Amino acid sequence: MSPSRRALVLNATFEPLGIVSSRRAVLLVLDTKAELVHTTDRVFRAERMAVPEPSVVRLVRYVHVPRHYRVAVNRRTVFARDGSRCQYCGSAAENLDHVIPRSKGGPHTWENVVAACRRCNTRKEDRLPHEAGMVLRSTPVAPRHRVQLLALCGGASEDWQTYLGPAVGQRRQLTA
Repeated sequence: MSPSRRALVLNATFEPLGIVSSRRAVLLVLDTKAELVHTTDRVFRAERMAVPEPSVVRLVRYVHVPRHYRVAVNRRTVFARDGSRCQYCGSAAENLDHVIPRSKGGPHTWENVVAACRRCNTRKEDRLPHEAGMVLRSTPVAPRHRVQLLALCGGASEDWQTYLGPAVGQRRQLTA
């Protein structure tokens, strides 16, 4: 079985907590720390037992999660948030762009970094979007859910959609 198979871990309240290997999810179920919610068509087999491969597990006990955690701003996570599309023209993104350039005091934060194609990134250069005659297609925001973003980075199973909600890439569109 492929080691890259993953399972979504839910808190006792069905809130997404994280993504683990399917092997780790089986161990949580066997240790009675979690219960199976959704399974795949694969099975883990041992000499005297067979356990369906988990796709989603729910912890039996509630786990307190600190709310101040923020996901790192990097190429992989920004591309996941923006759907790998240029936030200026909508074509395939190749670069990261700071809306307010770093040279003008712009921070390296979720609210200031967007995915951009090479053409738009070169056109904008070291200017603000309005100075370059460009408009953002949507407002850059920090992802609300860390797990949702991690799922997008590696591909989410259909079983996960109920628990993750709308895709991170579906952000509020700017009005012209």
